[in-house]
Amino acid sequence: MAGKRVVQLGYGMQGKASLVDLVQALGIDEIVVTDCYPGFEADIAALGNPRVRAVKVDASRREELASVMAGADVVVELLPGLFALPVAQLAAELGVNLVSAMYLANPGEQDPARREANFRELARIDAVMKEKGKTILEEFGMDPGIDLVLGRKCLDGLDEVQAFHSYGAGFPELEAANNPIRYKFTWSVIGVMRSYLRPAVVIKEGRDVAVKADEMFSPANTHILDLPEMGGPLECFPNGDSSHFARAFGIRETVKSMGRYICRWPGHAAFWGVMAKSGFLSDDPIRVGDCEVAPTAFCAALFGSQKQFFYGEGERDVALVRTDARGLKDGKPWRVICQVIDKRDLATGLTAMQRTVGFPVSIGAQMILDGRLDKKGIVSPSEVPFEEFMQELGRRGITWNREEGPWDGRMEP
Repeated sequence: MAGKRVVQLGYGMQGKASLVDLVQALGIDEIVVTDCYPGFEADIAALGNPRVRAVKVDASRREELASVMAGADVVVELLPGLFALPVAQLAAELGVNLVSAMYLANPGEQDPARREANFRELARIDAVMKEKGKTILEEFGMDPGIDLVLGRKCLDGLDEVQAFHSYGAGFPELEAANNPIRYKFTWSVIGVMRSYLRPAVVIKEGRDVAVKADEMFSPANTHILDLPEMGGPLECFPNGDSSHFARAFGIRETVKSMGRYICRWPGHAAFWGVMAKSGFLSDDPIRVGDCEVAPTAFCAALFGSQKQFFYGEGERDVALVRTDARGLKDGKPWRVICQVIDKRDLATGLTAMQRTVGFPVSIGAQMILDGRLDKKGIVSPSEVPFEEFMQELGRRGITWNREEGPWDGRMEP
């Protein structure tokens, strides 16, 4: 893949990991990195790599994005979620390959008309990319991303799927869970809070069950996952629309129980449940004196101003991806579990979250460039060649394991 030009949109926490990986790839002549925070260009210059060039771009200005994306062999998109669909639209217009760590359409969209409009737009983009012979690899981070790759592997181990539960989570190692909320941030603080006020759908007894945004932390919607390798039990709560993924995996007709979950140390759900019901996770501004402030903005500023909510030297985070499929194999009850556990690399300083989001998008870009991923249109992580992708993760120290055996018939997680 000699002589290739890669454009990376975004140089935040995950973008730093992606760039670390991209610069080690052979055959990429130029990597253009964009962002607009103060000091960004100096940060890139300090890397001292002649193949890496900084271009200051305001992602809200379409013409600036178009100018830098045009002619790229592949674009790696690591911007806030609201930019995912506009960037995909621009990739289709320009005819350039794209890898995104984000959902192209808002998974929490509750308005049926807007949801349907999003699906129609994605179908249009898919058709345009196929016509132009280009690829959009969507949702290719950790969750979504690695979870969907492992999920496909689990499901392929069964003849009939009756229950499927998946977990994607980043949290402190037990020794580092030393603040009042037992959690530390490895990505956008306000992004975390917005993900905590997102409705979900689980499948129970074969039926879609809606979980209201402010009910995701309620005891009725949480459960305990006790993994000895974690050093203690984790509490888990629903995340996203399981019914959508059941259809995407082709198991909606047979699956009786399904959920996608976030994991945290016990006590986290109780705290954020109160915050959600008290209005602290709202983006609607309220007047405080002469100012209008959104509660989410206030909370993000408060948490972001305190060192106790971020990782110190020698502290590690954990990234957990676990998929658990249950059903029938050769007519017998069978269970297949696939799992990835990664921890912060103290030698490089890269967190587990950076590694499990930034590395996959870089790998995806390289697989498009060298032809290992040659499917055109919008491509799901579940369609990525499994062995090649997991081997690439393994070369970067991210390993997976698989367990399988008789299933006791339990449907719930």
